[in-house]
Amino acid sequence: MATDSVYVSNTTNLQKYLDLPQHGKVIAEYVWVDADGGTRSKSKTLPKKVESLADLPEWNFDGSSTNQAPGDNSDVYLRPVAYYPDPWRRGDNILVIAETWMSDGKPNTFNFRHDAAVLMEAHKAEEFWFGLEQEYTLLDAYGWPYGWPRNGFPAPQGPYYCGNGTGKVFCRDIVEAHYKACLYAGINISGTNAEVMPAQWEYQVGPCSGIELGDQLWMSRFLLHRVAEEFGARVTFHPKPVPGDWNGAGLHSNVSTKAMREEGGMKAIEEAMEKMSKRHAEHMKVYGEGNEARMTGRHETASYDKFSWGIANRGASVRVNRAVAEEGKGYFEDRRPASNADPYQITGMIVETLCGKVEGADMVAKASEASEAADDIPAETKH
Repeated sequence: MATDSVYVSNTTNLQKYLDLPQHGKVIAEYVWVDADGGTRSKSKTLPKKVESLADLPEWNFDGSSTNQAPGDNSDVYLRPVAYYPDPWRRGDNILVIAETWMSDGKPNTFNFRHDAAVLMEAHKAEEFWFGLEQEYTLLDAYGWPYGWPRNGFPAPQGPYYCGNGTGKVFCRDIVEAHYKACLYAGINISGTNAEVMPAQWEYQVGPCSGIELGDQLWMSRFLLHRVAEEFGARVTFHPKPVPGDWNGAGLHSNVSTKAMREEGGMKAIEEAMEKMSKRHAEHMKVYGEGNEARMTGRHETASYDKFSWGIANRGASVRVNRAVAEEGKGYFEDRRPASNADPYQITGMIVETLCGKVEGADMVAKASEASEAADDIPAETKH
């Protein structure tokens, strides 16, 4: 029987149980990235407090139920790579980011972290720093942005960006809860704000060095979904959730190397622009799905098919902050990635383009392999 009811957790009742003693045991919530660019998780009881990654055992899951493996070889293994305090269970309980691996000792087809980590380790002398700006939209149970008329549209864009007050912002309680959850978990969230389209928000993670950025951004996404779940809301990272004269959603990526941050760093930034201009098509292949609808040259975006860069130009593929240009050193902002892009692919691709390929890691080939694998898994083996 169909129902329109929305379940919202009873936090008062839940808290009575969350406060119960655990007699020295610890709950670890293993989180991984699935084949569809989402997060999955399952809980494991551990005998004692976790002091290091070495205390976290390898685990596994049914990959045929997540489209990450066929039914006749469905075991996918979880290898912990980072862990964070759990803002719900608290105490010594933790959240764990894990890579996905197969029984033959090879990374799962959808394990983009592996290739990115290989690249960053090979080029660690460059000392890459990343900061990503995650935009997203909050939807109601019917899949419509919160605060929007059921059979129409709100007033045109203008009063919503960084807005305050009823009718200008929606779901601030979810945003605030997510912000505090990230801080508790040790995520390097550096800020948040209402975005140009009503019910659209942004938060920033970083700066983080190397592969750490991808780990933290994925965990922040998991936290956002979990928080929204308690409020009965849905989160979409679609780059163009509403067609028409509305801003899309991106994952603007701020990047610097040691050379860019030092005196004369503007020269290193200009050299980076030259390298990135030659691989624009390759970057777009890993910068998210549905990005063509967002990157139209309007609504603060560049053309999907053409690379450009400029000083303080939000209509360019890559923007260099005016203060950076004046100081002659700093970072650049790649504005091309869509909001649903994988941060491991974004950061890995940038390192590969600026520093060169490394044996055992190829970001474009990995993405193509994953796309083909998703199409090849027989429907009858999927749960």
